Amino acid sequence: MFAAVMRLLLKCLRLGRRRRFKLVRQVEQLWHYGHLCLRSLFYNSFTDSDVVLDSLFEPVYWLVDHVTRWFGVVFVALVIGLTSSIVAIVYICLLPLILQTYTPAWICWHLAYGHWNLIMIVFHYYMAITTSPGHPPQAKNDLTGVSICRKCIAPKPARTHHCSICNRCVLKMDHHCPWLNNCVGHYNHRYFFSFCLFMTMGCIYCSISGWEMFRDAYAAIERMKLLEKERLQVAANQTYYQTPPPTFSFRQRAFHKSVVYLWVLCSSVALALGALTLWHAALITRGETSIERHINRKERQRLQKKGKVFRNPYSYGSWDNWKVFLGVDVPR
Repeated sequence: MFAAVMRLLLKCLRLGRRRRFKLVRQVEQLWHYGHLCLRSLFYNSFTDSDVVLDSLFEPVYWLVDHVTRWFGVVFVALVIGLTSSIVAIVYICLLPLILQTYTPAWICWHLAYGHWNLIMIVFHYYMAITTSPGHPPQAKNDLTGVSICRKCIAPKPARTHHCSICNRCVLKMDHHCPWLNNCVGHYNHRYFFSFCLFMTMGCIYCSISGWEMFRDAYAAIERMKLLEKERLQVAANQTYYQTPPPTFSFRQRAFHKSVVYLWVLCSSVALALGALTLWHAALITRGETSIERHINRKERQRLQKKGKVFRNPYSYGSWDNWKVFLGVDVPR
């Protein structure tokens, strides 16, 4: 086609004005014909700005998906490591204090609640990791009247979304959680929420129980810094104390720093994870997932412009939504 256009341009330069105009018209027709051929081969009526942006950012998505997939194992190991360190500090630092200072009734309460909370955290985290979120059947003749996923080329039931990290469609998908290295979907959503809830409760318990020890440990660390500064000044002036300043042993330093580490980590996790837990509780109350919230918000805005009211077809009321989520009862 390019060679034909060049020949027409050369003829146009050698011919008169009338014939030149005729050749220009032929060039325009040739251009429109080529444009029509391209659109016939590549045009898609479903293509919009979102599809174009997805195509442009596909390399970025690919990189993020593969990095997240590999870092999921690291995040799971990090959760296990941090939780184990907190449990060890509680047994070494907090538990002896509880046994020495509290009454037998309070000791029984702390032992019972602390171990129950720990068992709940371990159980729900294990179940959230190992339980499949749920996937639609791959056989195309099993489901009728459903859409087809453009990534899997397989049936895509309602409330199903494709996870680019797992590279599979997930039933009632909420999100892909790197801290679980797993998708949160229909079958493990309750385990994810329960883990967040019990982990928040455990962090609050450790923060409250260790508050007095944190204050004492923080003050001790400040005294350590002050004594170290005084020693440096004495060494610089080459003077000596008649009575040398007291020193802290390695065990004392490790004890105080461990208590501060426990309180800071538990308080930070309690705030962050507590906010996430409240957010998911609000979504469950409305009968939505994290993905459906954005979809429903756009649909609500679209219908509002038309003077209509959007109603979530999967919301059965606050109480029944929690029953469905926990598997207690399924409304008809």
